[in-house]
Amino acid sequence: MRTVVTTYTNDRFDGVSALWQEAFPTDPPWNRAAAAIPEKLNVQPELLLIAVQDGQVVGSIMAGYDGHRDWLYALAVLRAFQRQGIGSQLVHEAERRLAALGCGKVNLQVRASNEAVVEFYRALGYAVEERVSMGKRITS
Repeated sequence: MRTVVTTYTNDRFDGVSALWQEAFPTDPPWNRAAAAIPEKLNVQPELLLIAVQDGQVVGSIMAGYDGHRDWLYALAVLRAFQRQGIGSQLVHEAERRLAALGCGKVNLQVRASNEAVVEFYRALGYAVEERVSMGKRITS
């Protein structure tokens, strides 16, 4: 079956929401589709990509470019469609779009315990960098 990677559109919300619920069941509310997608659509909506197979959303990736570096987020593929190259397709299309914007460096974070995903990214040429990852939630 042919998988098409394309820019997200609102008619695909339910499919992405279901995908993220399967892929990220313990994510906090601010990372769920209902909160994250509207925010992303306000900034670089062309960097929210989905993979569609026979009309069904089977994968997603989100990217954000600040003019200096990029971050990849929310790479997910439905379990039933994994190991078909869909995740790689999504990453490559995100990288292609980022390169077209002038991006020269891509960053991402993976939970240290998620060895399978670390190996997935290694196979795509990513490497673990010596960094301390820090974060802070701010509210308005």
